[in-house]
Amino acid sequence: MRSTAEALQAFEATVGRYLVELENLDMEQLHAKPNEEEWSIGQMYMHLIQSAQFMHLRNVDQCLAGSEAVLRSTGEKTENGKAAFELGSFPPIRIRVPASPQYTPQQPECKEQLIEGLRGVVERMKRTEIALSQAVEGNKILHPGFGALNATEWFLLVEMHYRHHLLQLERLQNFLENCQ
Repeated sequence: MRSTAEALQAFEATVGRYLVELENLDMEQLHAKPNEEEWSIGQMYMHLIQSAQFMHLRNVDQCLAGSEAVLRSTGEKTENGKAAFELGSFPPIRIRVPASPQYTPQQPECKEQLIEGLRGVVERMKRTEIALSQAVEGNKILHPGFGALNATEWFLLVEMHYRHHLLQLERLQNFLENCQ
């Protein structure tokens, strides 16, 4: 498993790529969707920002604090969780979740919202990485697909998640190119 410092460095590079790609898109392109079932590039960016801030890093904080949600030294990773952490990445497949008001991200209001959101996640990741030296390995919270993860694993998951969505970004960019 890679170190948190290495993951943070890789995460910053991945966010840098997302920011560069964002420069080349206008709001119409950010909102364009291949069909009603799929997300736009803007929705994908919103998903990355919101999942990091309100799920992944929130769970890191809860593990660090030993909150009520923490499973103290109980629970294990699922087979998918073990495989992802052994590989250091999600499998290179499309993961589809049915559209729902709770899960489907809103379209962004403006590019600045996405830029500030991504930069905010980077800043929080930097602060969080420092705090991980205090993490109790047995403090775990369940991930819906990967099982029980501790603070360090939730942190590493952020970088894996952002890297995984580069495949979706590429697919959506190809859709935009074919529309022109």
